[in-house]
Amino acid sequence: MQPAAAKDKPIKVAAIYTVPVEQQWVSRINKALEAAQARGDITYTFSENVANTDYERVMREYAEQGMDLVVGEAFAVERAARKVAAEYPDTAFLMGSSFGPAQPNFSVFDNWIHEPSYLTGMIAGATTKSNVIGMVGGYAIPEVNRLMNAFMEGATSVNPDVKFLVTFINSWYDPPKAKEAAFAMVDKGADILYAERFGVSDAAKEKGLLAIGNVIDTAGDYPGTILSSALWHMEPTVDRAIEAVIAESFEPADYGPYSFMSYGGGSFVVDESLAPEDAVASAKAKEQEIKDGLFRVNVNDSEPKSTM
Repeated sequence: MQPAAAKDKPIKVAAIYTVPVEQQWVSRINKALEAAQARGDITYTFSENVANTDYERVMREYAEQGMDLVVGEAFAVERAARKVAAEYPDTAFLMGSSFGPAQPNFSVFDNWIHEPSYLTGMIAGATTKSNVIGMVGGYAIPEVNRLMNAFMEGATSVNPDVKFLVTFINSWYDPPKAKEAAFAMVDKGADILYAERFGVSDAAKEKGLLAIGNVIDTAGDYPGTILSSALWHMEPTVDRAIEAVIAESFEPADYGPYSFMSYGGGSFVVDESLAPEDAVASAKAKEQEIKDGLFRVNVNDSEPKSTM
């Protein structure tokens, strides 16, 4: 029996995305919200490719339309997003953010998949033959840095001789630029490419090399190329926020930990036909240690640097 104070399902949810909905990070949020809609918990609408200068206006429009929950990313619009949220205390906001939650209604989240990133690093470090791994990222912000640093730690934990080439393309969505950065790394000896952005796996495929996936599993699009991937699952985060809104118990909180492996918010996959058997066994043993709380992956938000 639902409490008398609970909202009727479906509640109204809107999302605001600054990039195409196909982009890795955003696609995970969209997938989780579509699943909630399919269950009948929510009705869902979204706006994509919203410019930072337009973000505040779109937030207001959704709040004025009576949305129960607004989801989005506030990384480049922190002050504006928080200002709008405070003006609509009856609307719940769940925003990707580098900072903390705020009264009365502003909760934050992020894709804390440093744990599976470490595991993909273990696989890459054991698989590389040239001992050079190329890494292409979007922006050198904490949310990206911690994943890349965890990957590097995982790689060096099994192969102290591995070196890294690190480049940021200063864009969230520019596959041609990411591809060119990856080609430059191949020219310097990289035989495995860390694909934090779209475009890198295309370079690996063209050169007949291996790539490490991030956030989503693209192995089906690049057969024989994707060695291992750190996956993000937004469902644990989204579902808890939706449950809180329905129960009218939503409070500003940090939902980031729901991306941890122990909550099912992150996972690790490996193509066992491409990796050494003992490397797969070691990574899976470490995965279990993480889930059991017996191993903690370092969170290092500093900008990763090339080591050669």
